[in-house]
Amino acid sequence: MRKKALIVIDMINTYDHDDADLLIPSVKSVIPQVVKLIRAARRHNVPVIYVNDNFDEWRSHHGEIVDKVLSSPHADLVSPLAPDEDSLFVVKARHSIFYETPLNYLLLQEGIGHIVLCGQVTEQCVLYSALDAHIRHLDVTVPYDAVAHIHEDLAHAALLMMKRNMDANSPAARNVRF
Repeated sequence: MRKKALIVIDMINTYDHDDADLLIPSVKSVIPQVVKLIRAARRHNVPVIYVNDNFDEWRSHHGEIVDKVLSSPHADLVSPLAPDEDSLFVVKARHSIFYETPLNYLLLQEGIGHIVLCGQVTEQCVLYSALDAHIRHLDVTVPYDAVAHIHEDLAHAALLMMKRNMDANSPAARNVRF
């Protein structure tokens, strides 16, 4: 069995963007599962890695990003799953969690060969990240009920693509074992 890490994608968010009204209902539905995954990973000493957009604030570090989001109107969507002092945090600027980030190096240094992806957006960042993980020969699990979407039909198609084309597992979050 390969060593695992839980990766929380883009959940530290102000929801101040064009698609927010379409995304927020889905985010609300996945928060309980994301929180359970984070707690389970921490209980089993599995690394929890937040990979998050920087909102084009290039001088910010992760603490500033978290503080800004927790003072935003949608802090209630973030506070239940905010990083703790043991969490790792990688800032990204594009869709994939790997694109021009140190994540691949971090995973290699930690000996991680299996990643569990949760967060948002299923049909965008999660899909592209799963593909990039697959081409790096990482095992990928994407709990279908722990990823939020903007467009439900595209999210279903994205999950199907991840399963068929990338050999990703897509169980319910309650069935993920760390």
